[in-house]
Amino acid sequence: MSNISDLWKKEDWLSVWIGFIVISIGILGVLTGWFDFSAMIFSTWTFGEEAAEAVPLAEQMGSWLFWRKCLVTVVTLGVLFGIGVKLQGEKLKKFVPAFLTLFVLAIIVRLLSAEFTLNRYLEWAFWALIVGLLISNTVGVPEWLRPAIRTEFYIKTGLVIFGFSVLFSNIAKFGLYGLGIAWVVTPIVIIFMWWLGTKVFKIKNKPLVITMASATSVCGTSAAIATGAASGAKKDDLSIAISISIIFTILMMVFEPMIIRACGLGQMMGGALIGGTVDSTGAVVLAGNALGPEAEQVASLVKMIQNILIGFIAFFVALFFATRVERSANKKVGAGEIWYRFPKFIIGFFVASLVASFVLLPLVGGEQVDKINKVLGQYKDWAFVLAFTSIGLDTNFKQLWKQMQGGKVLWLYLIGQAFNIVLTFLVVWFLLSGKFFPVPEIETYTGKKVEQVAETPAPKVVPPDNTVHIEEAHPEITFEQPREVQGSWD
Repeated sequence: MSNISDLWKKEDWLSVWIGFIVISIGILGVLTGWFDFSAMIFSTWTFGEEAAEAVPLAEQMGSWLFWRKCLVTVVTLGVLFGIGVKLQGEKLKKFVPAFLTLFVLAIIVRLLSAEFTLNRYLEWAFWALIVGLLISNTVGVPEWLRPAIRTEFYIKTGLVIFGFSVLFSNIAKFGLYGLGIAWVVTPIVIIFMWWLGTKVFKIKNKPLVITMASATSVCGTSAAIATGAASGAKKDDLSIAISISIIFTILMMVFEPMIIRACGLGQMMGGALIGGTVDSTGAVVLAGNALGPEAEQVASLVKMIQNILIGFIAFFVALFFATRVERSANKKVGAGEIWYRFPKFIIGFFVASLVASFVLLPLVGGEQVDKINKVLGQYKDWAFVLAFTSIGLDTNFKQLWKQMQGGKVLWLYLIGQAFNIVLTFLVVWFLLSGKFFPVPEIETYTGKKVEQVAETPAPKVVPPDNTVHIEEAHPEITFEQPREVQGSWD
């Protein structure tokens, strides 16, 4: 059961407080104009290929403004995550050098993904995974670097920050659709995979089966940890479930948006499909973003609604294992288990959305809120870069293969995920195709402003801070640098 000290000792709550601190500083900086809280990012640069939007790398890195923003970014994130790690009982002297090294790797990721040719084909999340995977599967990850590999901590914090950009009106409009997609499909997939694993594949390790089923149907690592604890899964069971989930999350995050775009599903249905099938919450946001701003919000809303089930699933798994699977076990299962397992960062996400929608938007207007979101979006991206680099560093294919138990667990995931995708698609089509129900309208600052840019192109001017304006003739190109033009969608 939880207690009051969880508020400053548990990762879930600490991610909420860190997210709120970043949001508060961003709001203060934009509204008062006292300081520039913008994070460091690379403008588009090119190696060999000609690109009108490119800014020479030497010119970018030769600017004092670039290095000032770099210092602001690393100090802000290093101090806040360092305090969080310290409050969790870890040693700062081990975390600080590890975090600085991880941040350097994150800079390399942002540098690679800002290159014009590379950025046209793959988003920065992919390069973060590649950098981490190359290190972990070649030279290996040194032990002194592991204190900074805190994937869940970074993702949860980034999602709290992201909540500020999600209009609460969208949550209200999409709520019933999200419930239909997330709360109908999820329990069916869990029951199907439980039957498949225990009856068809006859896997005797039942905690592993239910952990794999929850990771596949809900949100990967978080659901695996919660359900694993509720079912009494061993550390190796968790490792297998999480590793398989992470590997296929990587593949789905990269290729699912491409397939959706090729099939012409559109942002609404495509985003909902991503939100219901991609395991990791952070990967859902990034995969949705690859389709567009509307898809990003829809995918996030579906996944957030789905994540609410974690506590309930953990509760019922604990109850099921205590009364049916392990009847001799002396386990007490109470309603408080739901709250204990409930992912607290979701509370932070919704509170941030409420503040943006009902406090700041009426007080300062959409233009100022858009400026705040532009700054906060940069910190959200940095949190995700740290997270996905950490995922790569924490994934070793050789170790994973040794834990596959003859391949049955892998087949359990593959068949279960295929069933999940098909069922989710059918529910998404039923709810969002417009044939049976009206399609909800999702409002984004970005969508409105894209239309404004198309109607009245802004002049191309390179400001002193090396940011580069977007050519309206190429809206399909996603850039790494901030868009200073009227109506940017960062």
